[in-house]
Amino acid sequence: GIDMLDAPVSGGEPKAIDGTLSVMVGGDKAIFDKYYDLMKAMAGSVVHTGDIGAGNVTKLANQVIVALNIAAMSEALTLATKAGVNPDLVYQAIRGGLAGSTVLDAKAPMVMDRNFKPGFRIDLHIKDLANALDTSHGVGAQLPLTAAVMEMMQALRADGLGTADHSALACYYEKLAKVEVTR
Repeated sequence: GIDMLDAPVSGGEPKAIDGTLSVMVGGDKAIFDKYYDLMKAMAGSVVHTGDIGAGNVTKLANQVIVALNIAAMSEALTLATKAGVNPDLVYQAIRGGLAGSTVLDAKAPMVMDRNFKPGFRIDLHIKDLANALDTSHGVGAQLPLTAAVMEMMQALRADGLGTADHSALACYYEKLAKVEVTR
């Protein structure tokens, strides 16, 4: 008898260090309950999402949302910059409203500071989006925005940015607009 769960995490290195990762767990509920305290000791959130495989699907959904949020943020800050509005002031104005998010707070400052030191590399996000698209095809779901963002990331990889942080997705928009988003 070997117990098995799939339990991908989200939160990156900072949340791993401070023990506040989000764990998405798939597997038998009784096995989940048996190991819950162990997982909770290293995580801020541990959620049973269904049978084996559900944790992985949840992680793919997480990665889709992160990618699309970075794309939306990049598009919006590029618009502001191109229109002559200070992107840092735009960020400060919108972060407390409905557009505010963990992604916005983590990635907008990186873009404006031109800090693309990898926390999560574009190459790895391409892999995750490819897995999400493969899964979507297998279940008959269409993910047109995911496909579009993956193509943008692939273009950045072709430009030599595959090892940059996924916030460098902003560079795709900047290149199209011929502008650089800075403070």
